[in-house]
Amino acid sequence: MVSRTAFAALLLLLLPLCASAGVVDRGVAVVNNDVITLSEMNDFGKPLFKKIMDETPAGQREAAMQQARLTVLHKLIEKKLILQEAKKYNIQISDQEVEGAFQRILAANKTTVDQFRKDIAAEGMSEKQYREELREQILNSKLVNHEVRTKVVISDSAVLDYYNSHYVTVAGGEYDLLQIGCTWGTATKNGAIPSQEEARQKIEKVRDLAAKGKDFKALAREYSDLPSAAEGGDLGRFQQDELAPFIRNAVVHLKAGEISKIVESGNAYHLFKLLSSQQGQAAAREPLDEVKEQIREKLYQQALEQRFKDWLTSIQERAYIKIF
Repeated sequence: MVSRTAFAALLLLLLPLCASAGVVDRGVAVVNNDVITLSEMNDFGKPLFKKIMDETPAGQREAAMQQARLTVLHKLIEKKLILQEAKKYNIQISDQEVEGAFQRILAANKTTVDQFRKDIAAEGMSEKQYREELREQILNSKLVNHEVRTKVVISDSAVLDYYNSHYVTVAGGEYDLLQIGCTWGTATKNGAIPSQEEARQKIEKVRDLAAKGKDFKALAREYSDLPSAAEGGDLGRFQQDELAPFIRNAVVHLKAGEISKIVESGNAYHLFKLLSSQQGQAAAREPLDEVKEQIREKLYQQALEQRFKDWLTSIQERAYIKIF
């Protein structure tokens, strides 16, 4: 993986977008055996750089361009890795496939080739660049099919959980709750200022202890960074409509004695234990049979996206990446 320091050092080496044509091109990074050149980066980032130059106030332009170059370099590194993986599996995209996708896009947008060229030119992109992006998207899709898609399965129980959380409401009802919260970015009761990752590790440890039967109130007094820690995390009894949405969503389907999943709100991770409840009348907006496939597709796309990110991260971690 490439460090922030390495990326920051790269910024000092990058030439301005308006550098003279006489400057000799050079490499700015190596990804395994492939080199990313300065001209390649400027060409790939041209639409974004143009947008920044056109729309960003002069006083903010330099910082925006620096961030944009980092973004472009990240994307180029990912692109190189994906192309290398495709080559490994002999996955290729023909010109006919790109043309077919291009024609479908024209039809979907109800536009002509000439008008489309004008539209993308206004964004600083040529038709050649656009077609290369299409080729990459098709390649990504084929890699997803090869590496990721077959590993994603959405169970009926996951669909039901989503349905109960997003399509079913309970009118009325009371909830007696305990809470533990681990914060980041601010001083805790022992004076430390934990990072978000440290807060996450802490709340996961606490949930594991609670799941193993440790006394929730004792855990709250020891680990919680919230004011309720002094009372063993006791929030008291609330009507359902009095609960903040993130709390309501976490506890509404719990049974007495159960512990919620970890939820994030503001700069804290939270856990809740339901001591007791008096449920109101449940009401569904739409029948499960009418929306279950829609829910399954939504969950599938979310899982697919996360699987792809995880897969891409794994090949990045195995790769040799060097910034000049």
